Amino acid sequence: MPKVVTCILEHDGKILILKRSNLVGTYRGLWGGVAGFVEELEDPYDTAIKEVREEVGIGIDDLTLLRKGEPVEFTDVYDGRRYEWVIYPFLFHVYRAELIRIDWEHEEFRWIYPSDLKKYATVPQLDIVVERLCGKIRDGDV
Repeated sequence: MPKVVTCILEHDGKILILKRSNLVGTYRGLWGGVAGFVEELEDPYDTAIKEVREEVGIGIDDLTLLRKGEPVEFTDVYDGRRYEWVIYPFLFHVYRAELIRIDWEHEEFRWIYPSDLKKYATVPQLDIVVERLCGKIRDGDV
């Protein structure tokens, strides 16, 4: 069962969403948070910090962990293959949004209010992760 982290980055009441490029293995073209596989014997928090640094160029000194959510387990079929995922969700505050620099895994990013997430085609369970981390989804309420 693949274990992954999903990191929701927050700044000024908005969250960062990233459009997955055609170069990634799954969920190409869909919007998600910063995400990555948890390696064997790796702590999910360490994976989260590593993925944020790699995918958006933000280091630990420019972040504050606001909340760690309970793992989300679900089964999905993508590209004809069945996946049984375990997502470890994290909510981080980003001090300086202008530092965001996406890597090859994403082709675009946007800062949105959590309540606007429903307007986007997202990776599975992103709405659940955001709701668990941010509570009631209202504009400016993270």
